[in-house]
Parts: sequence; structure tokens; C-alpha cells
Amino acid sequence: MSELNELQLQRRSKLERIKSLGIEPYPAEMWDVNVTAEEVLSKYNAETNNYQDVIMAGRIMSIQPKGKVCFMKIMDHTSRIQLYVARDIVSPDEDKTIFDELVLHLLDIGDIIGVKGQIFTTRTGETTVKAHQIVLLSKALNPLPIVKEKDGVIFDAFTDPELRYRMRYVDLIVNGHVKETFIKRTKVVQSLRNTFNNSGYLEVETPILQAIHGGAAARPFVTHHNALDMPLFLRIANELYLKRLIVGGFEGVYEFAKNFRNEGVDRTHNPEFTGLEIYVAYKDYNWMMDYTEIMLENVAIDVNGTTETQVGDNIISFAKPYKRITMFDAIKEYTGIDISEMDESQLRDTCKKLGIKTEDSMGKGKLIDEIFGEKCEKHCIQPTFITDYPIEMSPLTKKHRSKAGLVERFELFVNGKEIANAYTELNDPLDQRERFEEQMHLAGRGDDEAMPLDEDFLRALEYGMPPTAGLGIGIDRLTMLMTNQASIQEVLFFPQMRPENQ
Repeated sequence: MSELNELQLQRRSKLERIKSLGIEPYPAEMWDVNVTAEEVLSKYNAETNNYQDVIMAGRIMSIQPKGKVCFMKIMDHTSRIQLYVARDIVSPDEDKTIFDELVLHLLDIGDIIGVKGQIFTTRTGETTVKAHQIVLLSKALNPLPIVKEKDGVIFDAFTDPELRYRMRYVDLIVNGHVKETFIKRTKVVQSLRNTFNNSGYLEVETPILQAIHGGAAARPFVTHHNALDMPLFLRIANELYLKRLIVGGFEGVYEFAKNFRNEGVDRTHNPEFTGLEIYVAYKDYNWMMDYTEIMLENVAIDVNGTTETQVGDNIISFAKPYKRITMFDAIKEYTGIDISEMDESQLRDTCKKLGIKTEDSMGKGKLIDEIFGEKCEKHCIQPTFITDYPIEMSPLTKKHRSKAGLVERFELFVNGKEIANAYTELNDPLDQRERFEEQMHLAGRGDDEAMPLDEDFLRALEYGMPPTAGLGIGIDRLTMLMTNQASIQEVLFFPQMRPENQ
């Protein structure tokens, strides 16, 4: 344990004094709360004088001793409420230890207490708990960074991002808005789940440890299984397993999956992230665009009560319908260049002309993706479906029914970022094998994000997969939009960070 500072030493001294008084600072008995602060504050009626036998619990956020009385504010999981603690009420007998020792000298901001009492309104009009009993439930040994303001200057604000992300438990205590962000995150997931369940689709679970990392273009994390003496990968996507279930006869399946990609960390990427994927038999990507509009409109309403959401300086409308434009048309619109007939050499020259850096390992698909990412994404502020991708970019997607060299794929961009990716799924096992083999060729050129060949998945396709539409959505990025957060670290309870003091 690191060296203790003066405040920590003082709290440990108080802890020993509490024990010497025969008070258990961490009691095991249940404290049976019967009302929350928010309920009391919203429903107390001074005329009917309700809430005359309340049992509450919370963390002390302020203490103001005034002679024989003490005013406190405690915070439970819903709100803050004031306590009125009088010496003659909480210590009615000759022994005044509870008030004189515990309340006045041994309790600190951050301690968790239980209180029994009745609700009344003070002369200043504040709804308050008149305490009949105070019980220490947990002594805090570290002080909270309580925010203070003097002459317009704020002191001790817990705003440093690294400290906030590293000590999210403190962040949640002292920065009330943070908890609201994560409540909204849960609402995002619940809304999507409700839409899928109402459609009759089944929520499933698929393996995280995989012998072959498939379903996306990304670098995996590698581990080793000792008992089987074999390498395994943390999944980068769950697509290929969900499609196996469609082969097995399910109409529609979905999963909220923890995925892992061995990539950099920035404002929109974390190595561990949550992805939703859904697959529905006998549908195509046109149907999935319509369904996606329904999903996201529902999410916006369920989370924020409206289809419009503030994101930075923009008001984003999730009301359907959304703009739809092909990838080649978008590139032509924002660069003035038609790349639809270009080969790899011409694409490299175009990238050079546009000032876009390339690498020798990049094939035709990666080059097109770089051009689109650099020149087009930032313009897609309102929800925009980018459709009909080159075949080289989409090894798991069915060839376009009417446009040679393209596939039936869309990505949804909002506020300049991709949040969803969807296909009419490739169900031709011979075509799929050829696509995997092309990916292996790219891997041989040095592309460490190319997909490996998955023989078992190909075998599953050979048993017959019905026409299927599939969609993946990044839950973290969607939550960023719905909560107006510019950094993915703000919507992850515990984002990935370097070890402390490195």
C-alpha cells in the first residue's frame, strides 16, 4: 500500500475510535430501506404529513454541525436529501455518545449511513428527514474530492479525464451527470432488445474464445489454451457463428457481444467494445435499411423522448427515412472524381492526387475505403446509408443483383462516423471460398487485418443457408450519439488504460 496522506491517517484514527466505542464500522446486518430520496422529494405532502416512518440510506455529501443539532445531506442512488440530526432525538438517554462522538466528530463526508426518521419541511422550505436513529454502515477511508466554489472559482473539481476513467467509482459519486450517461446506455440496449423481441427474434450467445478469428477485418488478441495446447483468439466479431444458427433453422437471431480488436485507442476506439449483430432469414439489405430506421427511431424516443438528439453543434434527427447514396456516388459528390472503373494502380494515383497516404499491402478495397474515409465520412452528419460497396471490400457479402463488381452492403453514418454495417449475406459456399482465398492472398501481402479461411463455416454454408440480411451496430458509438459524448471513454464504465504510474 502506498504511503498514506494526513487525511487518510485521520480517517483511520477515527475508525479505531469508532471500534473502541463498540460501534461496528462495517456491520453485516441488512438495512431494510423503504423509500428513496427521489420518492420523498417528489411525493412528500406537508398537509397530509405522509412519510412519517422512513428508512433510508446514503453517502454523506455534506456535514454542518450547529451546537446540539447537525444538518447533513446524504445521496442515495436517486438523489440527495437533507437530514436534521438533533442531539436529544438521536441520543435521548443520558448517554449522548452517538451524537457527541459519532455525529459530531467521527463521521466524514463519504461515509455511508442508515437513517430512520420522519419527513418534515424546514422554515426555509426544504424537505428534510428528522433523524430518530443514525447507523454507520460503511466508514470511508479515502476523502472525496468535493467540489467547492468561492468568489467564482471552483476548487477540487474531479474533471481530469485520466483520473475519472481510472477511478470511475469516484467519478460516479461526485459527478452526477455521469450516472445519467450510463442509465441512457442501458436504455439504448433495452430499446433495441424490445424491438427485436417484438419481432420474434431470439437472443443468443456465441463463443468469445475462437479457434479462427472471423467475421471482420481486424487484428485479434491471441491467447493459449493449456489443456488443449492450442492457440485461441478473442473474437473480433460474432458474425460467422450467428450465420451458423441461421443455417440451423432459426428465423432471426441477435447478440449483444463483447468483441476485442488489437488496435489503437482513440476517441472512437477501445480494444474491448460492445457490438450488436442481428441476422434475419429471407430478407435482404433493402429490408434491413428499413428495419434499421425503425430501430434507431425507437432508440431515440426511448432514450431521449424525441427523435431529435443534440450531438455537439448538430441536431441529429433519427426520424425515418434516412438519405441513401452509393459509395461511388458519394466519392464523386465530395471529390469530383469517378472511381467506379478504376483499377488498383489508378486508385493509388488518385490517392496520391488527393493527398491520402497508402501502403503497399493495401488492395483495391482498402484504397477505396481510404478515399471514402478521408473525403466523404465527415460530410455524413444526418443519418446516411452508404450503399453498394466494391466486392473487394466485402468478403462476406452477396454480389449485387444488378451491378457488376459490387455487393449488396450498406453502412450507416451519423455525425461523420460509421455506426452500423449490413449486408445481404453471401450464402453461396463456392463464392465464399473464393472470397476467403482472396483474403488469404491479401494476408500474404502483409495485410494483418485480412480474414482467415474458416473451413467449418464453409461446411455450414454447404448445408444451405437461406437468403439472409445481417446487421452490426456499435453500441458504444450509438450511445455516444444518444448522450452527446465526443469520446468513447465517456460511455464505457472502465475504458482500457495503461497501468497506473506508467
